[in-house]
Formats: sequence, structure tokens, C-alpha cells
Amino acid sequence: MAATGEALTPQGYIQHHLTNLSVGEGFWTWHIDSLFFSVGLGVLFLWLFRSVGKKATTGVPGKLQCFVEMIVEFVDSSVKETFHGRNPVIAPLALTIFVWVFMMNFMDMVPVDWIPSLALAAGIPYMKVVPTTDLNITFSMALGVFVLIIYYSIKVKGISGFVKELTMQPFNHWAMIPVNFLLETVTLIAKPISLALRLFGNLYAGELIFILIALMYGANWALSTLGVTLQLGWLIFHIMVITLQAFIFMMLTVVYLSMAHEDH
Repeated sequence: MAATGEALTPQGYIQHHLTNLSVGEGFWTWHIDSLFFSVGLGVLFLWLFRSVGKKATTGVPGKLQCFVEMIVEFVDSSVKETFHGRNPVIAPLALTIFVWVFMMNFMDMVPVDWIPSLALAAGIPYMKVVPTTDLNITFSMALGVFVLIIYYSIKVKGISGFVKELTMQPFNHWAMIPVNFLLETVTLIAKPISLALRLFGNLYAGELIFILIALMYGANWALSTLGVTLQLGWLIFHIMVITLQAFIFMMLTVVYLSMAHEDH
């Protein structure tokens, strides 16, 4: 599948599916497809949960209300077990992260050629549908978490307390301030980087495997049959991966914010 309608080589097919629809150049390049699907899924999440909340009844709940309540209770219990401070923002934030990241990850369940083929028919040359396979998206979310870590660290401990945390730990001696500052700064910066890279790496690898399996279709009946079997097997396994990655991103966010609320 190509923008010109010509058949692609296997290398070209992979490259096509891993290319974002972009505008701009250099640092100011915007990945339109990643922004569209991430914002669209975020709006869908808000609309769906708000609708369920407005229509919630105290009687026998419907299937959708029951499903939403199970998610809310699961996230709420996870936050209570992990977060040791008092902050009414943490549980809603955790719920938003878990559901939103899961929904973005779930786009990987859509067959790799469906949406790109529809986009090509509409004259759009490239279309990546899994926002979390875009490092810009995962890093922007991690950067948002990082800002919250800094904000609550200063709010709870004060500027002096935050500075002391960076300069007087783990070695509580003035002579070790440069070493402490280096170690604590690296630890602090590693939090958003690890959040972003973990989610991106797992989802990017999963998407690439789906693309490689799709190359088996149309070669011959034996490879096509094997491709269908592998696709189904990887699909079932990948459901666990996308759920686990959403949960890990949520829990690490809660853990980091809990650490930020600890006043030593």
C-alpha cells in the first residue's frame, strides 16, 4: 500500500505503517494522526464516563454502569493501597491515566491495514492509529506527571525542603552536597524518562509484530494460514500487554506523587 497506489516491498510496507502524518519541520513537527487519536479518545473517555455518571441509578445497574463502577473501584482501591497522603486529585488523575492510556493502547487491536487503507482512499498518505507508539505522546504525558511531581514536592515541603531533599540525601553532610545533588537530580529526571520509554517501547514493539505478521498474508495459503494463527495468538497475548502497560503507567504515577507528598 503506497500513497501512489504502487505495490510496496516488505521494507516499504513496514516503513509506511511506521510513518506519522506530519506537518512542520524539525522541532516544530506535528504528528497530526497521533494528536487526532489521542485527543479524540480522551474526549470519548470524558463523554462516556460523564454520561454513565449522569444516568447512574442506585438500583440494579446496567452493563455499562456496572463495568464503569468496576473500573472506578479497582483504581480507587489501588490508589488507597499506594498513595499515603491526602489529595482529592490523585484518584481522578489515576482513573484518567488508566482508562485513557488503555484506550490509546487498544487501538493496536485494530487490524493494521484497516484505518490506513481508509485514509489512503480519502487521499491521506499516512495514518498511524496507536498514539502510544509515538514517543512524542508518551513523553508529553510523562512530562505532565513530572510537572506534578515538582509542584507537589514544593507545595508539601516548601522550596527549602525540596532543595534540602535534593542536596542532603542520601548523605546528610554538607561536604556531600554536590554528590547528593547529582544523584537526586538523575533520579528525579529518570522518572519521566522511564515512564515515557517503557510505554512507548512496549507498544511500538507490539505494533511492529502485528505489521510483520501482516506481511505473511497473500504470499501463499500456507503462510496466510500461519499468519492468521499468529495474529490471533499475538492479539490475545497483546490484550494483557496493553492492560498491564496502562496499569503500570498509572501506578508509577501514583507512587511518584506519593513520594512527592512525603515530608521528611
